[in-house]
Amino acid sequence: MARFKRTDIWRTLAETGMIPLFYHPDPATARAALQACYRGGARAFEFTNRGEHAHEVFADLQKWAAVNCPDMALGIGSIVDPATASLYLQLGAAFIVGPCLNPDIFKTCNRRQAAYIPGCGTITEIGAAQELGAEIVKIFPAGNIGGPSFVKNILAPMPWTRLMATGGVDTSPENLTAWFNAGVACVGLGSNLFTPATIAAGDWDAITRQCQTVLQTIKPLLK
Repeated sequence: MARFKRTDIWRTLAETGMIPLFYHPDPATARAALQACYRGGARAFEFTNRGEHAHEVFADLQKWAAVNCPDMALGIGSIVDPATASLYLQLGAAFIVGPCLNPDIFKTCNRRQAAYIPGCGTITEIGAAQELGAEIVKIFPAGNIGGPSFVKNILAPMPWTRLMATGGVDTSPENLTAWFNAGVACVGLGSNLFTPATIAAGDWDAITRQCQTVLQTIKPLLK
């Protein structure tokens, strides 16, 4: 059973405005990345279901985080089917994120009172996700489906919508300001936060500093 309620997830994302997205097959590297973000002020972290045996790495990370980063809500991303969602919920995932919208995952998550953030690319998909119970909808790939102007055009007829932009978001103040001024509730940061060079060097302090900088940039932009 997850340590966090889904209302905790919505509140955390609304208050911080950023979620790091990370995958690595090595458990020690995954722990170091999560801890670096935790020290930098992040309180939600998405481990992505990308490689073979990813669930084993996640299980290790979840147990480790519960002791060493107790206020970090650890979720799982890249989930496209309810069976995989169930597996990760059993392993303690605090929330489920997908690149696409799958109504059956809503059934799985709603049954367990777990947060599900589906990926959508059109206003019709966003509306469908809201009808199924989505509190926050991920627009993906955000940079390819219109960028900040897409967000503005969605919010004009549907101002109650809370969107998370993932894909096409970077750590620069200019880019972050454009997304939040357009109206996103939060952003997901992956390779632009965890650059290959930084990971290869094991420079976790740099990631901590980058998280701090990003969160400081976002804070005055939150609505």
